[in-house]
Amino acid sequence: MERFINILIIDDNEKNQKGLKEILTGGGNNVLIAESIHDALPILQQKDIGILLINIDDPYSGGLEILQTLKEGSQDRNTYKIVVTADSASGARMVKGLNEGAVDYITTPFNPNLIRAKIEVFKSLYHKDQRINQLLNNIFPTTVLNELKANNKFSPRRYNEGVVLFTDFVDFSMKSRDINPIHLLKKLEYYFTTFDEIMDRYKLEKIKTIGDAYMALAGVTENNPEASVRACLAAIEIRDFMQTEKDIAVAMNRDFWEVRIGIHKGPLVAGIIGTSKISFDVWGDSVNIAARAESGSIPGYITITNNIAIEVETYMNLEDRGSVSIHKRGGDIEMFYLKDIKVEHCLYGEGKLASTELRKKCGLSPIDFLHMRLDIVNRLKALLPDEVVYHDISHTLNVEKAAMRFARLEGLDEESIQLLRTAVLYHDAGFVVEYLHNEPFGITMAENALPKFGYSEEHISVVRSIIASTASNKKPNNLLEQIMCDADHDYLGRADYFTVAKKLRVELENYGQTMSEIEWIEFQLNYLEKVHRFYTVTAKNIRLQAKKAHIEELKQQLKELKKQQ
Repeated sequence: MERFINILIIDDNEKNQKGLKEILTGGGNNVLIAESIHDALPILQQKDIGILLINIDDPYSGGLEILQTLKEGSQDRNTYKIVVTADSASGARMVKGLNEGAVDYITTPFNPNLIRAKIEVFKSLYHKDQRINQLLNNIFPTTVLNELKANNKFSPRRYNEGVVLFTDFVDFSMKSRDINPIHLLKKLEYYFTTFDEIMDRYKLEKIKTIGDAYMALAGVTENNPEASVRACLAAIEIRDFMQTEKDIAVAMNRDFWEVRIGIHKGPLVAGIIGTSKISFDVWGDSVNIAARAESGSIPGYITITNNIAIEVETYMNLEDRGSVSIHKRGGDIEMFYLKDIKVEHCLYGEGKLASTELRKKCGLSPIDFLHMRLDIVNRLKALLPDEVVYHDISHTLNVEKAAMRFARLEGLDEESIQLLRTAVLYHDAGFVVEYLHNEPFGITMAENALPKFGYSEEHISVVRSIIASTASNKKPNNLLEQIMCDADHDYLGRADYFTVAKKLRVELENYGQTMSEIEWIEFQLNYLEKVHRFYTVTAKNIRLQAKKAHIEELKQQLKELKKQQ
């Protein structure tokens, strides 16, 4: 399995640059070159550099100065810094480099095997760091994690207006008695994973699951506006998702699960508990009331308290359910059923998805990317002709994966990545209508569908240009278009090239273009050598070498076939 990483070499010595790049190119390494600190800093600021190789002998490149700058600044992140020096260099300089944050050194003249071995070690450590950070981000809110990293502690805090959301599956204990434990866990994982995605979409923070109960917060670990509205939007999406699951189960005569949801807003205390196995949690009367709102609801319904109702009634349709007693705590609280979003604040009048204006008020991206993605993926699965076996849904998803990889390595921002992925998902949609010159049809489909998901005309214009760049007679004009083209042909430099190419051959035959074995190889060589090119530095670094190897293999195959004639 390939693991991709940005490696930056800071060295004014052309011989060193060429030697290191030749040694390190391949294996998912995106090798970048900078001659000085002036050239390096913009790259460090824009891109996530995993390994940094710094010449500390050359005063022009400013190697030691770079180490000091990184040590003092915010560009350090999880970068592993390795100094490059000559055997004859002063040992004191090397020690100083290590003291300034370098983790190892490489000497000239280069030993390729030793260098590759060292890079693989730090590459492995870098990816482990990434995985650990990902796990920590899944366990702790970002604000809590940042404070823990800085101070090794998180002080308990009181929040006067925290929003608490609870969900619970109806009759879970009874259902769980008749279900295989493995199947039960897989079903819970499926539902809770979807809930997690919904929480992320509306900037809520999942706190924990307790058996079949799910708890999340809004307005506590983040400062996005309209916490109550965001919690209600998330609850509506969970309810509608579970209703869809129920409808499918009923249609297929299968058992189904139902959910109850409760939301309350009020004061609470948040903090870290434990010393060895620590966890972030919240306490207070507001948590108990939210739990009561959930337990007092009915299957398939969302119950909100009066505190929430006051803040969302402008945007949501509610049904008063009267006062509800709070067990153990005592007293009554007025509660409401949350029905749906008012017509004037929802997309295409269905009451399920928030309008662009409401999303902006909540501090959310105006683009509802995930629902757009679900819509086009389902349409491609249903409508692409059976004859399209190369430009099928798996091709589109592979291109999306490659585009995301290139975009991350190139350091693109999240909005640009969303627009790029949108273009990828629509770039082959035209095959639903037309096999040749399909791009205009894909653009038209995007233009018709994207406004429903909050895309502005400016967004659609970017998507339109990216799709158009994939036409055979066009060349990309900017980085987004270049990444699109490179991702579309990523397989040309992958290990599965010949497997994917066979699918293309079958598809061409399905549309009347039959070739002999020799003609097929010549067709591939013509495209690889005379037509195709990679555009981004990233694609050239990680795919060009393998593409050249495929060309040589095809030439050898052609030579053998011609011998047999």
